[in-house]
Amino acid sequence: YTVGAVSCVGTATTFTITVNPAATVNAINNQVLCNGAAASAVNFASTATGGTVVYNWTNSDPSIGLSANGTGNIASFTAINTGTSPVVATITVTPVYTNAGVTCTGTARTFTITVNPTATVNPVTSQVVCAGAATTAVNFTTAATGGTVTYAWTNTNASIGLAISGAGNIASFTAVNNGTAPVIATITVTPTFTNAGVSCVGTPATFTITVNPTAIVNPVGNQTLCNGTTTTAVTFGTAASGGTVTYNWIN
Repeated sequence: YTVGAVSCVGTATTFTITVNPAATVNAINNQVLCNGAAASAVNFASTATGGTVVYNWTNSDPSIGLSANGTGNIASFTAINTGTSPVVATITVTPVYTNAGVTCTGTARTFTITVNPTATVNPVTSQVVCAGAATTAVNFTTAATGGTVTYAWTNTNASIGLAISGAGNIASFTAVNNGTAPVIATITVTPTFTNAGVSCVGTPATFTITVNPTAIVNPVGNQTLCNGTTTTAVTFGTAASGGTVTYNWIN
């Protein structure tokens, strides 16, 4: 304070200016899941210190089994996809930093949760063929899109001429039945849907390949007769079973 050329220094006073840091959230890994699988819990973290960080998040597609929004970490949940193609949900998390009564909203960060559909295989028509005949090739198909579907199959009866197991479509083959009754092989095909490096095993489907035996007729005795005499009736018989045998004859 100065008056009359005399200056007097007074008592100093202080105050502070506190600048809070920008709120941040550490990077979060994307997840790719199968329908019905458990998602990994998401625990948000930040490099910011000296205050409190709260995380608010939104979900672009609640159909995956996660709510449309929330605050804090995301607990594990059961992933849902009832469709035929992958569903991608984008999660946007916004960090909010609070210190000394001042709240600062930071830059949002996003990550995705992709839920693959359950792998399916379209129905396959069962076949009935004769021994020695060629079967119809079986080409597996699916309604699923947005990924790759592979097919693994097993066969309950390799005696029909088909291997006990295999992968992919089943080519035509010569049906085998060395017995006297129909042989039924049950083919079980299991589809696997793969997308973004994650493979999801789907629901198996079954169909049958029935191979009928070669029709046979039991030996019939010859007859030698006099003119005017009555022949012995000829009744045809067979060892074949499991079906109906008819007999056509020529003279």
